[in-house]
Amino acid sequence: MDQAAKGAAALGSKDFPAAVTHYTNAIAANSQAVDYYIKRSTAYTRISPPDHAAAFSDAEIALTLASKRGKRELIIQAQLRRAIALFSLERYGDSRQCFEWVKQMDENDKSLKIWEMKLETKLKALSDDDEKAKILVKQYPDVELPAKKDSQKSATSTGVESGKSTAIVTEQAPKPEGVQTPADKIRHEWYQTQDHVVVSLFAKGVPKDKATIDIQARSLAISFPLPTGSDYDFSLDPLYGEVDVAASTAKVMSTKVEFTLQKSSPGEMWPQLESDMPVIEAETEEKGGEVKRVALADRNSKSGPFYPTSSKSGPKNWDKVADELTKKPKKDKKHGDEGGEDGLEDDYEGADPVNGFFQSLYSRADPDTKRAMMKSYQESNGTALSTNWAEVGKGKVETQPPNGMEAKPW
Repeated sequence: MDQAAKGAAALGSKDFPAAVTHYTNAIAANSQAVDYYIKRSTAYTRISPPDHAAAFSDAEIALTLASKRGKRELIIQAQLRRAIALFSLERYGDSRQCFEWVKQMDENDKSLKIWEMKLETKLKALSDDDEKAKILVKQYPDVELPAKKDSQKSATSTGVESGKSTAIVTEQAPKPEGVQTPADKIRHEWYQTQDHVVVSLFAKGVPKDKATIDIQARSLAISFPLPTGSDYDFSLDPLYGEVDVAASTAKVMSTKVEFTLQKSSPGEMWPQLESDMPVIEAETEEKGGEVKRVALADRNSKSGPFYPTSSKSGPKNWDKVADELTKKPKKDKKHGDEGGEDGLEDDYEGADPVNGFFQSLYSRADPDTKRAMMKSYQESNGTALSTNWAEVGKGKVETQPPNGMEAKPW
């Protein structure tokens, strides 16, 4: 195994001193390899004690080499390592500027939000003229690059010496510790109850001490290192509804990370995990101070869940229909009666309004409508109700759970 492979294995197993040594040897053989400097910068950041100055130096060399080659992905990685090193060196103004350059090239990098929050906290505590807040960094640094070296392997390293062939012993890479699930295989699932939303991120071996978790009222994010030396970032922003941050928890397990989010509005069922609408921050004054309140641009938080429907006119608001149909009719002033049919309103008065509505609807229906209601309700396990026998009579009515929920056989 060559030095770069040994360095990657050491980085994956968290043997950061060995990773620095192996990547240093790899750079000695090939001083123009951008990835070697990026990985060694990562190792310098995580070694104990960390060497942030060396990490910054490697990141600047990597960025210069990558920019000369025009490699966009390597430029982003090098600029990111540079921003992180500057943050650790307490050069917060320069760090924020580097993160901004990363964002311009890759606005979908989910780790940026975590770093933006960290920087905002640090910069708020500084005065405007503080040296740590100043921006002195350039987008592409002026650094002296190492001279190119002959990376051709010697005769002995290729297994040929004095005209004789020698056996090459292949070393088996140690099994990396930490995250064992490949980044492209990491997935997430969710489900909800009346009070909670539970999100599971399926990744084996997430290091508890290296994972950064942030839960906010309308978002959650997690970042943790991978064996390759890069970071895996996952975020949900904005969430469909608001959660109680103090009552929400995150638990790192051997096979997954589980977030249990306490709904701020218990009983409200989310049709989806994330909202399609932007979050608006409305500022109001309370007790002489400013309080930021979060709201959806186009969503009524009091509306109930929508259920699947086959109607061409779209979903009905059954709560509104039930309220209208279960209202007690006004008395006829002349005859003194209530205008009901066979006294049905009296039969269901005092019962649950929704149940009373459906009972009243069924009792007044013709035979085909009754058959459609019974068949659709029974075959769909209570998830659908139709009055159209011409449609229901064609075949079995499938179970149609509300959005965000899954039907399971008993």
